[in-house]
Amino acid sequence: MSSKSTLSFDTSAARIAAASQYIAGGANSYFRLGMSPGPLVFERGEGPFLFDVDGNRIIDYYCGMGAMVLGHSPAGVRQAVKDQVDTGILFGGQSPIEAVAAKMLCERIPLAERVRFGSSGSEVGQAAMRLMRAKTGRRKIIKFEGHYHGWFDNILWSTAPALNAAGPASAPVPVAGSLGQDPVEAEGLEIMGWNDLPALEARLARGDIAGVLMEPAMCNQGAIAPGEGYLVGALEACHRHGSLLCFDEVITGFRLGRGGAQELFGVTPDLSIFAKAIANGFPVAAVVGRADLMDMFATAGVLHGGTFNAQPVAMAAMIATLEGLTEAHYRESSVRGQRLQDGIRAALSEAGIKAQVFGFPLMFHISFGLDAVPKNYREIALADKRSYVQFCVAMLKRGVRALERGAWFVSSEHDDAVVDETIAVVREAAKEVAPLLGR
Repeated sequence: MSSKSTLSFDTSAARIAAASQYIAGGANSYFRLGMSPGPLVFERGEGPFLFDVDGNRIIDYYCGMGAMVLGHSPAGVRQAVKDQVDTGILFGGQSPIEAVAAKMLCERIPLAERVRFGSSGSEVGQAAMRLMRAKTGRRKIIKFEGHYHGWFDNILWSTAPALNAAGPASAPVPVAGSLGQDPVEAEGLEIMGWNDLPALEARLARGDIAGVLMEPAMCNQGAIAPGEGYLVGALEACHRHGSLLCFDEVITGFRLGRGGAQELFGVTPDLSIFAKAIANGFPVAAVVGRADLMDMFATAGVLHGGTFNAQPVAMAAMIATLEGLTEAHYRESSVRGQRLQDGIRAALSEAGIKAQVFGFPLMFHISFGLDAVPKNYREIALADKRSYVQFCVAMLKRGVRALERGAWFVSSEHDDAVVDETIAVVREAAKEVAPLLGR
C-alpha cells in the first residue's frame, strides 16, 4: 500500500452518529470511544483482517483487545460453537462440556487445582478478592499503579492516574478511574508502585493485608516484565505475613505461553484469573487456584454465582481455542511476533523517532520519547502519548490498526506476508509523523 493511500472512515462516523440515538455514545464500552479518527464499525473479520463498513481491509493488532489469539473467525472455534448450539444453549444447570473445559484448564495451568467460570475478567476479579478476604479475615488488598483489574468501583483506582494527582512514588494515593466512584470504595485498597520488592515486603509486614493482586507482567499499561526475583519474592513475602497472592492473567494468560505467565516465569501464586484469549472472543473468564481456597466457594459460605457461568456455547469455544493453542502455535507465531517488533524498531529508528519497543512475542508495547524500557507505571507514564496517537492515525489511514495506548497483539494469523506489509506501513507512517514530533 503506497504512502499516498488514505482510507476513508466516513461511513463508520455516520453509523456511530446514528447509533448514538439509541446507544450512549454509539458504543457499548468506554474503551471503544475516543479512538482517532473515531470509533469504527466492522462488518466481518477474517484471519488477521477486519473489514469495515467503508469497505476497508485493515490489518488488526487490537485482536479484540487481546482476545483473538487465533485470529478472527477461526474454523475450529466456529464449528465447535455451531455444534453446541444444536445441542443446547443454556440449561440453568450443569452440562458435560463444562467439566471437560475445567479439566483442560486445570491440566494446563500450573496453579489450577480447581476452577470456577464466569463471563468477564472484571467479574472473576471480584470473586478472587472476595475469596482472599474470606480466607484471611482481613480487608485490605494491595493493587499496583497501572494495573487494571476491571471497571467496578472497588478496584478501578490508579489504573492510569495523572502523575500530578498520584502522590509521591513512595506513597501513592488512590486516584479514581471514573466520575461517580465512592471514595469509601478505596478504603479496601492499598495502592503501591510495582516492581519494588522491598516496599512490598515492608507493607506486608504490618500484617493486615488479605491479598496482593497484580498482573504478573504489567500489560494493561505497557508490556513490562517483572524484575529479577520480584514475583517469587512477592509470593514468599505474602506467605511469610499471612497474605495471599493472586495473578491477574486476563491479558497474559494464553499469550505469554500455554500455561500463562506463571508457567513462563516459574512462579505459582495462590489464585489467578483468566479471560480474553481463553475463548478467542467468546465471553469466558475463570478464577483458578489451590483446592483448599477454591473449595470455599462450595463449602465455606463464600458466594460466587452467575446465570451465564459456564454457558455451554462459550465452553465449546474455550475448548476449541485451547486445542488450537499448541506448542507449534507459540513457536511459530512467536518468531513472527519478534520479527514484527524488530522491524518496527528499525523503522522508527530510521525515521529518527526515539521510541522503546518492548514486551513479549505475542503482546508488546511501543512508547514514544522514552530513553529506556520502563520498569513501572510512573516511568511509562512519561511517554509521548500525543505523538504516538498521531502515528496510529497515520498507520490506520494506510490499513493497519493498533491500540493508541501502545499495545500490539499478535495472532496465529499474522503470517510473514502480513508482517512484511505491516512493517512497510510503519515505515511510511513514521516518515509522515517524524517531522511533527515535539510540536
